[in-house]
Amino acid sequence: MADRSSSVKGRAALSLAALGVVYGDIGTSPLYAVKQIFNPQHGISLQPAQILGVISTIFWALVIVVTLKYITLILRADNRGEGGIMALTVLARESLRERGRLRLLIVSAGLCGAGLFYGDAVLTPAISVLSAVEGLEVGLTSLKPVVLPLTIGVLLALFVLQRFGSAAVGALFGPITALWFLALGTAGVHGIVQNPEILYALNPGHALRFLSAHGFASFAVLGGVLLVFTGAEALYSDMGHFGRGPIRLAWLCLVFPALTLNYLGQGALLISAPGAIANPFYHLYPGWALYPMIALATAATVIASQACISGAFSMTKQAIQLGYLPRMEVWHTSRSMIGQIYMPGVNRLLMLAVVIVVIGFGSSTNIAAAYGVAVTGTMLVTTFLAFVVYRYHWHYSLLLCLLGLVLFGCVDLAFFTSSLLKIRHGGWLPILLGATIVLLMVTWRAGRKVIDTRLLGQEQNLAQFLALLFRQPPLRVPGTAVFFSARAELVPRALLHNLKHNKVLHERIVFITVVVGDLPRAEGKTAAVLTPIGHNCYQLILHYGFAEHPNIEDALRRLSEAGQIAVDPHQASFFVSREKVIPALEIPSGMALWRERLFAAMARNAGSVVDYYRIPTDRVVELGMQITI
Repeated sequence: MADRSSSVKGRAALSLAALGVVYGDIGTSPLYAVKQIFNPQHGISLQPAQILGVISTIFWALVIVVTLKYITLILRADNRGEGGIMALTVLARESLRERGRLRLLIVSAGLCGAGLFYGDAVLTPAISVLSAVEGLEVGLTSLKPVVLPLTIGVLLALFVLQRFGSAAVGALFGPITALWFLALGTAGVHGIVQNPEILYALNPGHALRFLSAHGFASFAVLGGVLLVFTGAEALYSDMGHFGRGPIRLAWLCLVFPALTLNYLGQGALLISAPGAIANPFYHLYPGWALYPMIALATAATVIASQACISGAFSMTKQAIQLGYLPRMEVWHTSRSMIGQIYMPGVNRLLMLAVVIVVIGFGSSTNIAAAYGVAVTGTMLVTTFLAFVVYRYHWHYSLLLCLLGLVLFGCVDLAFFTSSLLKIRHGGWLPILLGATIVLLMVTWRAGRKVIDTRLLGQEQNLAQFLALLFRQPPLRVPGTAVFFSARAELVPRALLHNLKHNKVLHERIVFITVVVGDLPRAEGKTAAVLTPIGHNCYQLILHYGFAEHPNIEDALRRLSEAGQIAVDPHQASFFVSREKVIPALEIPSGMALWRERLFAAMARNAGSVVDYYRIPTDRVVELGMQITI
């Protein structure tokens, strides 16, 4: 009984933390969505029938896109507990082992979706915080000059907080977000009581009549409606942080009801007072509540930004482990949840990009005009990948899978094509950001393949090399030497350099190969395989999942505790190779010279192998080598 009580409390705590990290983005959409939908440029008048149609469209978008697609179906398509488009891409790719061309299509789609997600991660903090702070203008127009500086200050504080981890941020922000959703629901109920007619919007017929009666204007309005579910992809990306259950519980019990009530309340207000369209969210509250709500909204929008930031950390780490990005510094911020991480480099780049967007666009209305292309593009890719997983990995019936693909694909495609109207108003920015990320990913992958191919012709077989070496063994000195090799059967280059320059071997040698698999986590006894290969030499193969982080010091400690090999990481010597890449036009690599230079720059700025593999820094010997591509 105590265990059940503890489990319930643990799930409730995770659900509260998920509110503070996962649902901030989608939960702050009421600040700007209705205002943007009725933008005069769309040509939708503030007549009761049109208002009912818009609110009905919003409600059913939340039902179909978020509740049915993401909460019900997409969250099931996890890769051993990990979510996000990179994890889904790996799962879909492995479902098509025997279909090479389709696997290439899957990977290409996944990379495009991942790139677009980064574009969303830049725009979300900018529009969320800026729209909240703009509430100051509702109270006093004289406060308009302080809006941008205050917004930038709030955002900088948020990015500084990231180093404390999403668990700490979630524990801090969870109660605030819960209060925010209660305030949304309460204000919505107040508006509904004033004009109960708005409840007719729950009838899907109003949405269908609205979308079919206004021609191109209805199509343009979809570009505004998509603002209400912009955080849906982030809740999937953050699944590895909190788990499927707490995310679903938070949505069904609090987030969805509160959002529905608030949108209904805003609709009721507009039917009674069309002039409130200048800022329907803040006009929904009485005058005495304006400034408290501005403060609460600012806190909530800071939290909204957290979902995309945490998702960007998770996606970047997965891309590194899968070989699509160079090593970067990763901090693990929780002992109990392996998915909770902080990446300083990614955090700094996001912070810089977000501040530039806020300054460049200047208002939430301008950002909203650019918002949505990245969101809907990622959603469209997710639908396609989920179809592959459901059909070819879990073997659901083809008819059922096609039905889901057509239903959700058509919905996603309608929103995506409507968002393309925003390209000339700034929608080009997330596309440009996404394309840049994809270019970096494919360049890094291609460059590593060129290097591996080039070096493979120079490598020697480890077993044959050791057999020749110990016919006339070099001088052996006390201690343990650890060498790293990308392939277990080949001689580590650091060993060859050590013999060439120092002409000695340690009395015990451990060859380590780190293998990152297509599963999120390595399982069972095969996670670490130690094999004696003679002459007091050992081969250690460490398996990790793409959601894990290699930790050599911890692996050696565990093997010592298990009695397999007594190696003290703080007494051993770790020999690592550091490669310097030199692009050269006269040596064909299959890559354009500018891409070779880009790859070389990425290689120069890659994180240290010492930090990445968690090796004691005072026990490392680095041996450099130059590689021409």
